[in-house]
Amino acid sequence: MTTASKRLPWRLLITHYAPDPALRTYLTRAQTQESADAEVTVSVLDAAESAKYFGVSLARRGIQPVYLRVVNRSQSLLRLPLVHIDPNYYTPREAAGRCHFSFVKRLSAFGLIGWIFLPLLALIPLKLITAYRANRRMDEFFSEHAFHLRPIPPGSVSAGFVFTTIDAGTKVVPITLHAESDLLGSNGVLDESDRLDADFVFSIPVPGIAVDFLRRDFSDLLSPASLMHCDVASLARHLVEMPAATTNAKQSRPGDPLNLVVIGDFDAMLSAFVARWDESEVITPATCWKTVKSFLLSSHYRYSPVSALYLFGRSQDIALQRSRKSINERLHLRLWLTPLLFEGKSVWLGQVSRDIGVRFTYKTWNLTTHRVDPDVDEARDYVIEDLTQAGRVDATSYVDGVGSCEATSPRRNLTGDPYFTDGKRAVILLSKQRMQSQESRLKMKA
Repeated sequence: MTTASKRLPWRLLITHYAPDPALRTYLTRAQTQESADAEVTVSVLDAAESAKYFGVSLARRGIQPVYLRVVNRSQSLLRLPLVHIDPNYYTPREAAGRCHFSFVKRLSAFGLIGWIFLPLLALIPLKLITAYRANRRMDEFFSEHAFHLRPIPPGSVSAGFVFTTIDAGTKVVPITLHAESDLLGSNGVLDESDRLDADFVFSIPVPGIAVDFLRRDFSDLLSPASLMHCDVASLARHLVEMPAATTNAKQSRPGDPLNLVVIGDFDAMLSAFVARWDESEVITPATCWKTVKSFLLSSHYRYSPVSALYLFGRSQDIALQRSRKSINERLHLRLWLTPLLFEGKSVWLGQVSRDIGVRFTYKTWNLTTHRVDPDVDEARDYVIEDLTQAGRVDATSYVDGVGSCEATSPRRNLTGDPYFTDGKRAVILLSKQRMQSQESRLKMKA
C-alpha cells in the first residue's frame, strides 16, 4: 500500500456502527407520574444524546426518541397506544432504515477517493460488506431498544424508546393506558367496573433552543405581598381593570389589544399549549438569520422569534405560535403573569392575533412587518376552540377589555395595522389534565 493510502482514515475503508446504550444523561430530565394502577416514566433525548445512544444522527432525519417505562400495577392487561403519543411515529425498523448507511453514497465517496488513490478501488467490496453488516446491526439495535406495541401483563414492566417526529424546546407526551381482557386467557372478559382508562400528560424540556420563558424566574417575578386571591366576582372585576392593550418599551403608545385571559398553573398551561403550539426562540443573530431565510424562501420556521410587546413594564413572559408552511402566516400568542390567583391557580393576561402576510413599513428596522388580520376576535376565539378540541378547557367566559370598535373605524397597533373588535377578553380556565371524551364520561356516570 502506498504512503498516501496509509494516511487515509480507516473509517473510509470500512463502515463503523458504534451505538452507546450505556448513555444515561437523558434520564436526568425524566419525569414520573403514577396512579393506583400504573407508574409511567418519560424522558426525551436531545439531538446529541440520540446520535450517541443510537450511533447515528436521528435528528437530521427528523426523528426524536422518547423513552418510556410503564409499570402495570393493575390486575388487567394494559395497552399503551403509541398513536396517542404521535400519530406519525416511526417503527423501529422504519427509523433505522431512514438512518441506514447508503451504499450509493458510500460507493460514490469511495470512488472519488479511489480515483486519487487507485490501489484502494479493490477495497470497494469491503466497503459494501461492512455497510451492509452495519445496517443489519442498526436494525437489531433499534428493535432491541424500542418500546413495543403489545399488552403489558399485570405486575410487569415494559420499557423502551418510541421514535417520534422531532420537537424542540418542550416536548408534550400524552400517555393513555387502556385495560384489556385476555379473551383466551385466565383474565376472561372485563366487567365495566374493571375497565381502566388512565391518562397522563408529560411536559419534558428538551435542550436545543432558547425560549422566552427560560429567561423568567416566575417564582421571583411577583412578590408574595402583591398576590391577590380572587373569587369569581373579584376576578371579573380585576380583569376588567387590567390594562386594555400592550405598549411599546417606553409605555408611550398603545399596541395590540389584550384580548385573552388564561387561568392555570405554569405546568398545566405549558402542557395544554405546547402540545399544539410551538414555543418561540429569543431574538439572537442566529435566530434572526433563520427568520430572514424563512422570509425570503417562504419556508417553515417553527420556532421563529416574535417581536417584544410590553405590559407591566416588561416584555412577554411566554411567546407561542402556530405557523403554516410559510413564516408569513401564523398565529402568535403572548402571555404575561398577573398578580391574580383564582382557586390557587395563576392568571395570565395575553394578546393573540393572526399574521396573514407581510408588508413594508418605516416603523421597523428592517422596513417590513407582518400584516395582521384585522379581525382580532377570530384569533381570540380560535384559542378557545383549539384548547376545547384538545380537551383542556374546564370553563370559558368573556369580560370587558379594550372596548369595541367597528371595521369602518378601526384602531391601530404599534406598526400601524388596523384592527376591529367587540372589545371583549376571552377567559379560559384550563383543566389540569386532558378531559376525557364524552363517551368515557358517560361510562363513568353509568
